[in-house]
Parts: sequence; C-alpha cells; structure tokens
Amino acid sequence: MEKATESRIEEHFLTEQPFYLQQGNELQLALAAYENRLPLLIKGPTGCGKTRFMQFLAWKLQRPLITVSCHDDLSTSDLVGRYIIRGGEAVWVDGPLALAVKAGAICYLDEVVEARKDTTVVIHPLADDRRELPVEKLGRLFTASPEFMLAVSYNPGYQSVLKDLKPSTRQRFVSLSFDHPEPELECRIVASESGVDQNIAAQLVKLAGMTRSLKDSGLPEGASSRLLIQAGKLHVSGISIIESCRAGITRSLTDDPDMLAALDEMLESLF
Repeated sequence: MEKATESRIEEHFLTEQPFYLQQGNELQLALAAYENRLPLLIKGPTGCGKTRFMQFLAWKLQRPLITVSCHDDLSTSDLVGRYIIRGGEAVWVDGPLALAVKAGAICYLDEVVEARKDTTVVIHPLADDRRELPVEKLGRLFTASPEFMLAVSYNPGYQSVLKDLKPSTRQRFVSLSFDHPEPELECRIVASESGVDQNIAAQLVKLAGMTRSLKDSGLPEGASSRLLIQAGKLHVSGISIIESCRAGITRSLTDDPDMLAALDEMLESLF
C-alpha cells in the first residue's frame, strides 16, 4: 500500500534575520532571478559567504530554505525521494528537492559538482522553462510551485575537468561570482560575527590576505572569512590571539611543516 508522508516545511523557515553585508549587486540580481523564476548558480571560494547569502535571500523572500550538501554518494533518490517500509506498508517519503518543489521553497544544492553526474541530471527540467520534476518511482511529473527556486553553488578553484558543470547544466542558470570581501568590509564582518574589536579584526584580515597570496606557492587556498571568524571567537573566549590563529586558521589550512613555519612567521610579524 502506498501512502505519502507529510514533511514539516515550517522547519525550514528562518526565524531570525541572518547577518549579511552585500559586496555588490548580488541581492538585486538574485531577487530579479527569483521574480523571473530563473535558477541561480553561485561560484566562489570556500567560506566567502555563499551559504550565508542564500540564507539572507531566503529571509528577504520569506521562503523556506532547504539546503543539501552534495557528495559523491548522493543519489537521485536522496534528492527526489524513496519508498520505505513502515508498519508493513510501503510508504513514500519525499526527498528535499521534491519537498521544495511542492512547497514553493528554495532548494540550495551546496557544492553541486560533488554529486554524481547521473544525480545532477534530475535538475535539468527544473532549471529551464518546464520547471518540472519527474519522479520515475511514482510515475508522476510534478510542476514546481511558482514560489520555488533552485540554487546551486560550487568552488571553481577546486574543480578538475572531471568535476565541473557540463555546459548543458551551466547554461540553464543565472550566475553570480563571489570572492573574498574587500578588506574594510571583511573587517566589519569578522568583528560583528566573532566579537573581536576592529583592531584585531583588521589584523586577522591582513593575515588572511597574506595567506591568500600563497595560493600559487604550495597553499591550496588561503584563509576564508569563516576561519577568521572562528579564530576571533576563540580569542574572545580567552585564548591568546597567536594560539587562536594557529588553531582556528593556520592548522586548518595545511599540514606541511615548511608551510606551517612560514605561516607562524606571518603570525609573529602581525601579533
């Protein structure tokens, strides 16, 4: 016997306004994409505010936000739904994508290129004029609610040729390119989110800039705003700024002894 289960979409509404400072016109572009029922592709390095921006957008639109962290084992059933056995009955359970389509939520697929190629194909009919989700196991075709929005993100700096979006996927989206904020803006973000004073925030941002300059010298990626914030929180909790930066930033960036020694020299020059 088939019986649909009810999911609580209310759990996906944000109850508080997320802190977000605009870098440019990204909000205006995203709102225009939503108004025209266009999907959104957000590109940018780790920890530069992509997920926080999606939370802020959901808050502005007053729509629920369903986030899926993509990975190698993510299957179509994980996104769309599956039958489970409950009380001797075959019960259909909607996946996050189906739930968003029906409820008019924003479905955000974070690091979409990490998902299997056969999984990402399911978003194609949702990301064009059809705005439809085929569910083969039910033999049904669901048309997205007018309020539904599809958004995906990825980090171009990490992707190989084998882990890149196909042109047939990429060209369905309105694309926004994110980067690390300008120093003045990043100082405000770090101070507000971590609780450190402006002077410490400025030094943390300066440290981040120094690490980002090492990207072509053996460091895969420089410190993100996220790392600066967590180092700031450690310092506010009573840890020395040097140890906070080691635990919260440099040791999260690399295990290479020579690179760690170079990063320690940077710390000592700043603090």
